[in-house]
Amino acid sequence: MKNILAIDPGASGGFAWRDILGKVHTLKMPDTEGDVVSFIRSRACDGCTVVLEQVGGFIQGNPAPGSTMFNFGEGFGIIKGATQALGVPLVMVRPQAWQKALSLGNKKDYDKRWKPHLKEVAQRLYPSIDITLKTADAILILHYAEKYLS
Repeated sequence: MKNILAIDPGASGGFAWRDILGKVHTLKMPDTEGDVVSFIRSRACDGCTVVLEQVGGFIQGNPAPGSTMFNFGEGFGIIKGATQALGVPLVMVRPQAWQKALSLGNKKDYDKRWKPHLKEVAQRLYPSIDITLKTADAILILHYAEKYLS
């Protein structure tokens, strides 16, 4: 798996990938479902494999209201369905797997500093990239995929 598109699903997630020259890029999650599908289609043309974070029924470690989880699950399903409809190879990875493999610590120990902690780690790994809270997880998923799944 050398051409990877890493995806952190959800409205506050994003994409990360490495181009053919080796440069890493990020993109916050597009605002519309059509834009999400279009972006995945554009990367599919490059023969990528999608590595998608396999999420469950919790947001930020707390059970979320039904409407929030429905919207989150719908966005996850759009991504999963688009990759399958486009014939893009799909690998699902649970957050616990990539976080443990990268020795990121425990979410409970960081509490409200968890997302900033992940951003800081991503910035140390890729200092030349403008990393945001929305793209940090995708960068780390990409790093995990290149290190452990290739």
